[in-house]
Amino acid sequence: MCGRFTLGEVKELAIRFSVDHPLADVPRLRYNIAPGQDVPIVVAEGSRSLTLMRWGLVPFWAKDPKVGNRMINARSETVTEKPAFRSAMKARRCIVPTTGFYEWKGAGDGKRPYLARLKEEGLFGMAGLYERWTSPQKADMLSFTILTTEANDLMAGIHDRMPVILYRRDEEAWLTPEPLDAIELERIFTPFSSDRMEAYEVSTRVNDASVEGEELIAPIKKASMQAALF
Repeated sequence: MCGRFTLGEVKELAIRFSVDHPLADVPRLRYNIAPGQDVPIVVAEGSRSLTLMRWGLVPFWAKDPKVGNRMINARSETVTEKPAFRSAMKARRCIVPTTGFYEWKGAGDGKRPYLARLKEEGLFGMAGLYERWTSPQKADMLSFTILTTEANDLMAGIHDRMPVILYRRDEEAWLTPEPLDAIELERIFTPFSSDRMEAYEVSTRVNDASVEGEELIAPIKKASMQAALF
């Protein structure tokens, strides 16, 4: 799964994701984004834009927006079948910009957080879906979920799931508001290459969603994740 992530680069967002309409105000740097918080998301509704959305998808038919608390992730294997996601999967796909995501590994004294990121790219995109929910008072709320897939070799030592990380070559197709065929989906949902990623243990301070700061992404061990596992 993916329960926390970072956005440590913001000035480069519009260029990196070829956005035509950036946000009026540059988002602040974030190192501990948690469910229920607003995040800049890349969508393509005619042209590409950055839009603030709440993390935790609320289906358009939901009676209570609190349902989004349980929908921060969507399994790629079943996303075309689940009522909460299948409509968005056809035409409301988005990119969730990030510079890294956290996963927790079980240990004898509890769970320990690890930060995973790409070795040679600061910003990258996770596959997401979004919805527009209208309240009884006719107020609109945009929300999103992050798709997950099975863990690659690097992440398997930490957790059995990981976000669907998009290769740059697949970003345009993912944003196109048309259904994707089975071959395209299989390629996109294949776990991202371990060789292009790194992961390392970080401070348990990240467990507290109210804590922020660049120090959260600092490794607490010099050893790489690979060395720690083997």
